[in-house]
Amino acid sequence: MKQTLRFVAGLSSLIALFFVVGFWVMFFSERPPLEIDPMTLAGDGSKLDYCELPVLDGSGKLAVEIPKGNTPGCSYDHFPLPILAECTERLPEGADDIRGLWVGVEGGHTGHVERVEQCGSRVVVTAAGIIHDAGPNSTGGLPSNDTEGAVIFTIGNREYCPRTSAGVAWNAGVLDFHVFGWGPVVVRRYMNNNQLIWEYADGSTTRMDRLCQLPEEHKYPEPRGPRFQLGWN
Repeated sequence: MKQTLRFVAGLSSLIALFFVVGFWVMFFSERPPLEIDPMTLAGDGSKLDYCELPVLDGSGKLAVEIPKGNTPGCSYDHFPLPILAECTERLPEGADDIRGLWVGVEGGHTGHVERVEQCGSRVVVTAAGIIHDAGPNSTGGLPSNDTEGAVIFTIGNREYCPRTSAGVAWNAGVLDFHVFGWGPVVVRRYMNNNQLIWEYADGSTTRMDRLCQLPEEHKYPEPRGPRFQLGWN
């Protein structure tokens, strides 16, 4: 009986330790440096025609020559310019071209708008205040190193949102997003006729149509998350 109690106590302590470490990593670990060109963040991505996509003919920069993108803080303040605007590296064998601006028209996330950039093996998804960038780059690792975007709590004037990390890999025309780059698949994107299909980690599937220009209401992201106030104001 005592051995069972000691085992249960030890297991409980180990679980508690994992929880504390995980919570610290998720909310309090140091964020990666913001390497995006400041002009890219300052620029207005809502004015571009996303039906006029760059020609990936290898005449410009490679994906690995461009700094990694990630969300400034918990959210950008307006829809930025494309991260891979100067990149013209051809897509790898087995990849599909899912570039463009997309809006959810059917399924779990209707009304959701996202921009997908591709260059070589690199993919950048910009939506709802966040910038997820995965693949070869000049300043960081292959998986994205970013935030989920929703502010869970604030301490003073500082916002805290959970960290995320995912790597991308093409699998028979389907872009799989793996947790940390090596974990299970949590998101999938692929073309079906002229629609982009987005299977999300919450179990939903959203069918998306192409847009040529960002709707005005999506230029400035809406604050997300419960935003519990902890400590002082």
